[in-house]
Amino acid sequence: MINAASNLTLDYFDNDASLIYGIGNIGRQDDGLGWEFIDWLETVSACTKAEKVKFYQLNLEDADLISHKQRVLFVDASKDSTMAHFRLYKAEPKMDFSFTSHAMSIETIMATCGQCFGRVPEVYVLAIRGYEWELQLGLTEQAKHNLSLAASHMSPLAHIE
Repeated sequence: MINAASNLTLDYFDNDASLIYGIGNIGRQDDGLGWEFIDWLETVSACTKAEKVKFYQLNLEDADLISHKQRVLFVDASKDSTMAHFRLYKAEPKMDFSFTSHAMSIETIMATCGQCFGRVPEVYVLAIRGYEWELQLGLTEQAKHNLSLAASHMSPLAHIE
């Protein structure tokens, strides 16, 4: 969790030049963490000036979406078992030719944005650790705890039930 992005707060993204993008699937337990973060932002009226979106996965068209922004925060669940609770980091463009029609990386979207539109916004990733991925609605208690910690880090006055 300690890195160059560790002091970022939601205030940095509260403007119309920012996009906050929740990735996930609420029907697959902790895979819904990205969407839950967006729902929380809307519930507490945080980042009211930023554009907020929720999608199941990244698509090629997202290169166009991010090309119109100065900064982007992607929020997604992570299966990384070495991660304690969450990780906030700055992403860098990287073309990854291993993508399929069902999965593209944030780095590949950024690289595509640069190739197609001649610019890449400043991009950060808030990866929140998840534990269960079965076809079931609702986050696990551990994932809810991690979401609360991530929200508190991004907005020190935050509280998620």
